[in-house]
Amino acid sequence: MRFGIHTLDEVSVKGKVILCRVDINQPVDRATDSLKSTHRIEACVPTVEELLEGGGRVVLLAHQGSDIEYKNYYTTRPHALVLSRLLGREVKWIEDVCGPLARQAIRELKDGEALLLDNVRFCAEEQTLFEKNLKLTHAQQAQTQVVSKLAPLADLYVCDAFAAAHRDQPSLCGFEQLLPSCMGRLFEKEYCVISQLMQSPQRPCVFVLGGAKVADAFLMMETVLKGGAADQVLTGGLVGNILLAAKGEDIGQASLDFIRKEGYQEFIQSSQALLERYGDKIQLPTDLVYVQGCAMDIGPNTAAAYQRAIRAAKTVFVNGPMGVFEKPETEAGTRMVWDALADTQAFTVVGGGDSVTATKKYGKTQDIGYLCTGGGALIRFLTGEELPVVRALRHAAQVFPLGGDRP
Repeated sequence: MRFGIHTLDEVSVKGKVILCRVDINQPVDRATDSLKSTHRIEACVPTVEELLEGGGRVVLLAHQGSDIEYKNYYTTRPHALVLSRLLGREVKWIEDVCGPLARQAIRELKDGEALLLDNVRFCAEEQTLFEKNLKLTHAQQAQTQVVSKLAPLADLYVCDAFAAAHRDQPSLCGFEQLLPSCMGRLFEKEYCVISQLMQSPQRPCVFVLGGAKVADAFLMMETVLKGGAADQVLTGGLVGNILLAAKGEDIGQASLDFIRKEGYQEFIQSSQALLERYGDKIQLPTDLVYVQGCAMDIGPNTAAAYQRAIRAAKTVFVNGPMGVFEKPETEAGTRMVWDALADTQAFTVVGGGDSVTATKKYGKTQDIGYLCTGGGALIRFLTGEELPVVRALRHAAQVFPLGGDRP
């Protein structure tokens, strides 16, 4: 047991039906019915492989697409093909989640076989709008269709979806109420790495925060500065623009209009207090790159200064790019920061979908200390919040004892 949660070291899986929740949500090319990235799928392979090699009958549950906009949902069919290639064995797929076809396919599994069910978010109870509006307790989640239909067929639940651990949804938190449960290898690894980063980072510890997920970035910034985890915070992207506006710097009317249009005006006010308290530790862009009057990237002087800070650090955590790195005219800032990440002697942690995508785009994957699959979960974890999935797994460890502690 680690962190009060059972691990795979405590269970024998041979002949058992294992419900394994993974996060393999990836960008999809609908025109070719294929995935644009396979990073998260690759990351969960060790857990799935271990369960199959142990003779388990593995049922994989996963989501695909935004949990707010239904139009972004997509089938998990292409994921099964990628998993089959990576594992070197067939991963069956069925166009069902918890209906009669899915349940029959589970009953027919043999030892060492895997089945991927379709997108769990095709079920209303797995959508974030359902989660936020109904606020079901974990005990109530155990009564939902997905959990109540599948749990009776299984012997064990394994959660390897650290990237979704901040979600309070049935396929993530409901099965632990009914089944012996443990975390998979990816979940365990990410929990360990991020815990170490927060508890005792080597100094100086630099956080690079950018991108467009403003609420998450400011939540993280407040936490790591207040708790003393960060010695310095380098800002870029929309996060940097908002801080500049809060300080009274001119970022252009088009940039201000965009901030207001996206509903981020409130962060300008709240950022003023943040700058007053921690202004000596927050580094803002000194120059910007504009496209049609809107600030879209940090400028070369800022990027060079950020490079120096990263190369002088002992620990660097990154969440969010410095600009619109998908376009050649606004990618220089992100590219320069990633160049520094690749050649610094610091231990580097890169988290979040866009950050991982940038890492792959610039060919820096092998140069980063740790690539975390999580974005939102990682941010919530760094705030010190007990994630819903962690709470559910700890509950299962108390109700369904399996083994002993280990360091």
